[in-house]
Amino acid sequence: MATEAIDPRYEDIDQWPTDRAVEAMVEGQLAAVESIRALTRPIAEAAEAASRRLGRTGRLVYVGAGTSGRIAVQDGVELYPTFNWPQARLLFLMAGGLAALTEAAEGAEDNAEAGAQAISAAQVGAQDVVFGLAASGRTPFTVSALRTARAAGALTIGIANNPATPLLEAAEHPLFADTGPEIVAGSTRMKAGTSQKAILNLLSTAIMLRQGLVYRGLMVNMRVSNDKLLARGRHMVRDIAGVDLETAHAALDLAGRDIKAAVLIALGASTAQAAAMLEANNLNLRDALQAWRGDA
Repeated sequence: MATEAIDPRYEDIDQWPTDRAVEAMVEGQLAAVESIRALTRPIAEAAEAASRRLGRTGRLVYVGAGTSGRIAVQDGVELYPTFNWPQARLLFLMAGGLAALTEAAEGAEDNAEAGAQAISAAQVGAQDVVFGLAASGRTPFTVSALRTARAAGALTIGIANNPATPLLEAAEHPLFADTGPEIVAGSTRMKAGTSQKAILNLLSTAIMLRQGLVYRGLMVNMRVSNDKLLARGRHMVRDIAGVDLETAHAALDLAGRDIKAAVLIALGASTAQAAAMLEANNLNLRDALQAWRGDA
């Protein structure tokens, strides 16, 4: 496997001056990101398919083991504060359980039966989207989970760093990032891990775009959970609705800190009208604004 191969260019890296070693690692990280450029269209297609599949109730399910599992969880946990994606619609299936986030679970990744059982126990089905990550593309837990999820009707997206591997074959949307050998042989937390994190960032953000949770480049569905975000929310309402900050502040309070509803309220809607308009337009602010302006 390419990710396990020794790159002869770096056989003596432990003898290099530290600044030269770091420079080589920086170049490796840049190459890892560059490797996903060829995946632009496949990532976009996967994101569009995922958004259609999720609808209003489907879940995002992240599956992985070891480094890949930790990268998967890192992406998913950010969706709740950033986009207010419901925690009930997030699921993390990690070989060895979530305890393996901080402590290695020896042998857990080799348990294919556990991967299949995890999917079945979570009742993954046709409305769900499952991301499976494995640098090798061969991790039994993850491969089995993805196969079981696909058989259950879920949309499956596989991310790996070796070509023609079981994980990619099991996925409806296979994404192969050709990162090659690591500078430190087999340390897939480096180039392979960087590419996986970047791919997941792109996928999840694109899905949120298609779900209507971003408007004019703003996180209008974010969870307003502290003073900093409250101030940001007020400015969003002010700028989108074209009102003064005091009006925006009052609207956001009336809306229970729901930015999208607050925009409509700032434009003259009642709280009930704002809620109804958003519900009628699948919680999409752009569509709700067009409908409101058409009715106003």
